[in-house]
Amino acid sequence: MTKTGIINAAFKVWGRDFYRKTSLSGLAKELGVSKPALYRHFENKQALVSAMTESFFDDFAAHIRDDFEQALQTPDADKGIFIIVKSIAGFFAQNVYALLFALINIYDRNLDGSNISEHLKARGADMNTLHLVIEKKYNANPALLQLIFASLTFSMSNFHRTNESFENEPAGEKVKNIISVIYGIIEHGLGYSTETAGVLDFERLENQINGTLHNSEPEPLFKAVAEAVAEAGPWEASMEMVAKRMGLSKSSLYGHFKDRKDMLRRLFIDEFMRIIEFARQGIKSSANTTEQLYLGIYSIAVYLRSRPEVLIAMGWIRTRKLDLGKPENDLEIFRLFEDVEIKGLDKATEEERQSVSHWILFLLINVLTRPYLNSRKSKEKIPFECSLENVQNNDLRMLYKFITLGLGGFTHK
Repeated sequence: MTKTGIINAAFKVWGRDFYRKTSLSGLAKELGVSKPALYRHFENKQALVSAMTESFFDDFAAHIRDDFEQALQTPDADKGIFIIVKSIAGFFAQNVYALLFALINIYDRNLDGSNISEHLKARGADMNTLHLVIEKKYNANPALLQLIFASLTFSMSNFHRTNESFENEPAGEKVKNIISVIYGIIEHGLGYSTETAGVLDFERLENQINGTLHNSEPEPLFKAVAEAVAEAGPWEASMEMVAKRMGLSKSSLYGHFKDRKDMLRRLFIDEFMRIIEFARQGIKSSANTTEQLYLGIYSIAVYLRSRPEVLIAMGWIRTRKLDLGKPENDLEIFRLFEDVEIKGLDKATEEERQSVSHWILFLLINVLTRPYLNSRKSKEKIPFECSLENVQNNDLRMLYKFITLGLGGFTHK
C-alpha cells in the first residue's frame, strides 16, 4: 500500500458518497487494511485531503498544459476556444471522481478563482489563457467566463449522471459527442439570432414583472426550515435547528414531518411549485416566445431575491446528490420552460427539454449566489440578504444573452 494508492482509493470511496462522509475507517475497510496503517502515511484526515488536492491539481495541470499553450498560439479565436473546451471537458469526462472532488472539496475549502489559478500556474498551466483567447474576438469579462465554466460544470455533471459513470467508464464516442455539445452551447447558446434575442427591451419586460409578486410569504415553519438549510447545508440541517428557530420542541415537529428527510423534501417541493407558479405567470404576460424566455428567467430571479434563504438552500444542492426520495413531481422544476417555444427544441424529447430548463436554472442560481459566495471568501462576511442586492439586472440580461446567443452575443463591436 502506497501513498498514491491511498489517495486514489479516497477519491473513489469518498466520491461515491459525494463526500458526505469522509471516514478513514471506511477507507481502511475498502483497502483491506487497519486504520492505524493509514496513519503511517498520513498524520490525519486533513493531511490526506490536502494530498488529494495536490494530486488533483497535478493531474489537471498535466492534462491541460500543452493544450492551453497551443490554443494561445492559434490565431483563430474560435479554434483556440475549442482546444481549451476539449481539453477541460475531456479531462473531466474521463475522470468523474476528479470532477466530484473539484466541485465539492475545492469549493467547500473556499478556494476562489485566483487561488485555483495560482495552483495551476505553479504547475505550468495558466487559466488566464482562456481569457486571452476569448478576448481575441469577444468581450471576455469575468462574468462571461464564469458562465462558461458553469456551463462546463453542468454539462459534465449531467453527462456522468446519465451515463452512470460510477459503474461504467464513458465510451470514447460519448466523450467526443459531449465535447461537441458543450462547445456548441458556449459558441452559440440555444442558437437564437441577434436580430431577435439581441434587441429585447429588457427594461420594459422587467417592469412587467416588478411588483407582481403577491402573497409570497411562506409559512413560518417552512421559512425556518429554509433558513436552517441555508445556514448549515442540507446535510447538517436538523429538526433540532428548526425547532429552536420556531421556539418549539423537536417532538412537536413530528406533527408536521415524518422525519428529517420528509422535512427537506417538502421544503424543496413546496418552493419548486411556488417558483414554477410565479415563473409561468411571468411567461404568460407576453405572446412573444423570445420575450417569454427572459420573462421566465427574470420572474425566477425576482422570486428568489424575495426569498434569499431559499436561494442559498438551492445553491447547496447544485453540485451534490441529495437523497430525498422520488416524489411524484420530482422533475417538475425542470419543466419550467415547457410552455416556451425554445428555438431548436421543437422536436426535442421531454428529457432534452428538461435538461435545457435545468441548465438555465443552474446558471441563474450561479449568477444570483455569486456575490454571496464571494463574500464567504472575504474576511468581512456579508449576510446573504445584502449580497443579493449586488445582483444587478444587467447580470440577468447578460445571462439571457449567453443562454440564447452564447459567445456570439459578446462579439467585439
